Amino acid sequence: MAYYLAKMEEALQGAQRFEAQLISFAELYLTGYALSPQEVHQLAIARDGEVMTQVGQLAHKYQMAIICPYPEKAIINGEIHYYDSINLFDDQGKLAKTYRKTHLWGPDESKIYSRGHRHKEEGKAFTIHEVNGFPIGLLNCYEAEFAELTRILALRGAKLVIIPTAADIWTLLSTGERTKIPYPDVSHNVIPVRALENHIFVAYCNRAGSETRLNAQGETVLVGEYLGNSAIAGPHGDLLLQPRNEETLLIADCVCADYGSLHPEQTNYLVDRQSNLYGSLASELT
Repeated sequence: MAYYLAKMEEALQGAQRFEAQLISFAELYLTGYALSPQEVHQLAIARDGEVMTQVGQLAHKYQMAIICPYPEKAIINGEIHYYDSINLFDDQGKLAKTYRKTHLWGPDESKIYSRGHRHKEEGKAFTIHEVNGFPIGLLNCYEAEFAELTRILALRGAKLVIIPTAADIWTLLSTGERTKIPYPDVSHNVIPVRALENHIFVAYCNRAGSETRLNAQGETVLVGEYLGNSAIAGPHGDLLLQPRNEETLLIADCVCADYGSLHPEQTNYLVDRQSNLYGSLASELT
């Protein structure tokens, strides 16, 4: 993890030059995404252990809030659980939130990780946190594709939802096979919609390029290639920034006052909801 912590500090130095107040990294940033169950069990760390202490120190050093995704090992109700987690540190280095992925993608993630926030001692999943007075919420990768989750955060006051991800061209599954088709282009097809329908900013932070591992023989092997399609969408569904598929620092000013209504006066998606009709949204699929 020392390599990724060093890369994190490089990114913080770059972001500091632009007076950034918040920085986010991709899903499972501290280890890489394409992990076998055995690798997760070996690499997973505590939410408040030595590595996270170092991340908090970086947040304090650069006076910048940090969103740091990682594989977490936790004891819940006396049992060991592994989570696809995200820590949010404030600009003083204090751990403000541990968000554990609630909607796992595909059979592999369900083999490796527990679903988050199913136990009372974990706390609530969809909470709002202020960064320099600006309310933000967190989701994780696949969860961008559930409209209900961004809507919950928007209803609770979020003006920016940050979604680390590992959307791939292909990754190596625990079976040893590659995924057969690329991940959907969420940054074009979903993220602008989530921003527009909730009149908020939405940031999607993806991995770029390739990912490698050392195999049992000590050889470097390719285990995944990623779309690199990070994006930041504004409240009108406009894409503020999109990079090429390469390691990039995206900087954006999220200023709500720059955006008026898309619709005639007094028309608002959140205000005009008829929530008494939506009970079936919480029903099991039949």
